[in-house]
Amino acid sequence: MNRGSPNTDRRTAAVEAALAALDLPGKAALLSGTDMWSVGPAAARAAGFGRLVLSDGPAGVRGEDWTPEDPSIALPCPTAIGATWDIRAAREAGLLLAQEARRKGAHVVLAPTVNLHRTPYGGRHFEAYAEDPELTGVLGAALVEGLQDGGVGATPKHYVANDAETDRYTVDVRADERTLRELYLAPFERIVRTARPWALMAAYNSVNGVTMSEHDALTNGVLRAEWGFDGVLVSDWTGARSTLGCARGGLDLAMPGPDTVYGEHLVAAVREGRVPAETVDTLARRVLLLAARVGVLDGAPPAVPAHARPAPLDGTATVRDLATRSFVLLRNENAALPLDVPGRTGDGTATGAGKATAASAATATDGPDGAVRRLAVCGVHAAAPRFGGGGSSQVFPARISTPLDALRDALPAGVDLSYEPGPDPRARLAPAGAADGFRLTAVLHGLDDTELARTDQRDGSVRWMGSLPGGASFADLGRVELVGEFTPAVSGTHRLAVRGVGHFRLEAGERVLYEAELPPESEDPAAAFLNPPQRVFLLDAEAGTTVPVRLVHSVPSRGVGGLFGLVSFELGYGAPAVSDEELIERAVRAAAAADTALVFVGTTDESESEGVDREHLALPGRQDDLVARVAEANPRTVVVVNAGAPVLMPWRHDVAAVLLCWFPGEEGGSALADVLLGAAEPGGRLPTTWPDAEDGLPVRQVVPDSDGQLPYNEGPRIGYRAWRRVGGAEPAYWFGHGLGYTTWEYEFLNITGRASADSPSAGDDPYVPVAEVTVRVRNSGPRHGREVVQLYLGPEGPERRLAAFAVVEAPAGASADARLTVPLRAVQSWDDTLRTWHADPGPHTFAAGRSAADIRLTAQLELHVQG
Repeated sequence: MNRGSPNTDRRTAAVEAALAALDLPGKAALLSGTDMWSVGPAAARAAGFGRLVLSDGPAGVRGEDWTPEDPSIALPCPTAIGATWDIRAAREAGLLLAQEARRKGAHVVLAPTVNLHRTPYGGRHFEAYAEDPELTGVLGAALVEGLQDGGVGATPKHYVANDAETDRYTVDVRADERTLRELYLAPFERIVRTARPWALMAAYNSVNGVTMSEHDALTNGVLRAEWGFDGVLVSDWTGARSTLGCARGGLDLAMPGPDTVYGEHLVAAVREGRVPAETVDTLARRVLLLAARVGVLDGAPPAVPAHARPAPLDGTATVRDLATRSFVLLRNENAALPLDVPGRTGDGTATGAGKATAASAATATDGPDGAVRRLAVCGVHAAAPRFGGGGSSQVFPARISTPLDALRDALPAGVDLSYEPGPDPRARLAPAGAADGFRLTAVLHGLDDTELARTDQRDGSVRWMGSLPGGASFADLGRVELVGEFTPAVSGTHRLAVRGVGHFRLEAGERVLYEAELPPESEDPAAAFLNPPQRVFLLDAEAGTTVPVRLVHSVPSRGVGGLFGLVSFELGYGAPAVSDEELIERAVRAAAAADTALVFVGTTDESESEGVDREHLALPGRQDDLVARVAEANPRTVVVVNAGAPVLMPWRHDVAAVLLCWFPGEEGGSALADVLLGAAEPGGRLPTTWPDAEDGLPVRQVVPDSDGQLPYNEGPRIGYRAWRRVGGAEPAYWFGHGLGYTTWEYEFLNITGRASADSPSAGDDPYVPVAEVTVRVRNSGPRHGREVVQLYLGPEGPERRLAAFAVVEAPAGASADARLTVPLRAVQSWDDTLRTWHADPGPHTFAAGRSAADIRLTAQLELHVQG
């Protein structure tokens, strides 16, 4: 909507009318959550303010209920979206999130996460797009546009420099202004200036001594005065710490509620003269504007009326397509992929240039001799993949397509598939489920021991946030019992586990296996439900003999991790143990007897999750041993890596192919079958550089110093730019790297300077074009393909940085033109002395290629720019 349009004027009038109808306590009440996920105090109802619901959502919209009983569509993780390098894909993801939000009754989604992959040790990188601010900002803006075109508010986060998880509540990031401006603020600036988000989230951490929920200079100064942000700044949950600091620092909304630093504390501060009444008006006005934009303020037309929303998306098909476009083929010796199974066409054209399913690709004429007729699949991640990352981005899909099931469904009848799980890399037991022989029901009891509600469980994971089954009240809840039966399929010593924080009693048959208090293992308030401790107990049981089980959890009155309105615990299970060595031997025997071996490896929720950073980059458990031994037994070994951030691959030169699938969402198995069997091409490129070893990493510190400070001493050079200055050290795979099922030739590069860059107003818009670049590429391979053309600006070395990118497609033998627009900001640097942007001196070197290190064409042009 244009500023000054009739609808904008009506919204403004409605906001001012509502503000005038509220007294001071009513205005202050607007600035706090009413509960875990909503804003809508009773004091504001007379002014026409409805109930405004927020939801987590970087990889799926959970809504107000955090439970498997209320499923959500699980999208590929944001790093996977980053790996598409595709603006259309990011916008499509935003549209699907908006569609899910409306279905879940949410008005604002807490996404996208646009922090940077500063170092591969960051534990939450799967929730952010890339190591590069240009790629991050462009894709983040596209997702914001998709969400808000769907009528749902976006909330880019976490503003700013929340690039690690260690001590994230208290860490003080120390960075000079150039580093902040050119790297960590840059994605937020692009999103705010170009996509106009309706909300933004303040980070937990401090920057240069000031916590971000109170940072007047970066919020009221940079974010609002410089960039023109007119939306709501919301705290991260429990991140608002000071009434005066937050009010003066421009924090509009403190979450969750109702007890926050605002409310009666803010009213008292105004009446005592410590906070001006006008400040409260300013904060409340922005909350009212958000309510107006999403349609929960009487008399205010929403920013996007229902009739103007885009057509609905097929969620399953969209998630599957996004996943295939994100997969990165890192290595493919002797065309090991796609798998040459009987019936697969060689060029992919018979399947509609990668648009058909794997099943249809495997029904054409028989392939040549040497086709794969015996396929050995190994690794736990084939049957139990990580479809999404752990923490606040977690959702519970209605179903998960596993690679093992999808391959079994897609392979033609002439191919024999065997499966061996190999050693389990997970240190913790997974929730007990029906496949393990469990039938479970959760029973809620009140403080007076009466039964409040009961609900059948999909598995042993009990997680409710915001609301309880059967409409029960958290205030009345005394304990939750997980009761049911366990009928083992095999005899032996089984393992049961309790995971959570608080008091538990575990019973199996006539035995009490555990009764004690489980304390949290971290001072991080969110760790109590994101990464709680687990205790394991042994149970001897006979196959076919049913054992009653009962896990009782007394709900703490103070809430979990200090968060009221949350219940979170698990009953875990592990089958009788088989030695790791025996499991590896089984996989080796299967691989030796097969034409091709597929090994699935990946991270676990212990090694990669919100709330914790990574201690090392090696694959957990004995997965490296599994790959190495299988590769020795079968030279046609293909490894699929199921991880959200870089892992070390010491065996990468010893296997035929390496395919990276990230955390691919609920349709990851089907998407993998499509790619492995050639019905679709792996379309992704690395959004972050993958190291070859932990020694020599250019940026690695995530743990604060003894004084609580985390210095960004590397300045504005991280990722591929940092690797360029190491001197001799090479990563395993560079930023932007990725192969496909065809090959590309780069034919020419043409640059046209834009006169608009010389106009007096050019400096007011850092994204005004200063050059248009055309790169012609030709598909020189055997089948239709997709190429990501990357344009870097600057001389060879650490000053060269990504300026623009584009995705093109072409059939075999055809050419395509990638048209790239270079913005003014790409030829500017920040001057810490003058505290302003200045134009980089020419001549400017343009370098087009397939990765940061694979440059195919270069040219120079003197750009005469201001600013």
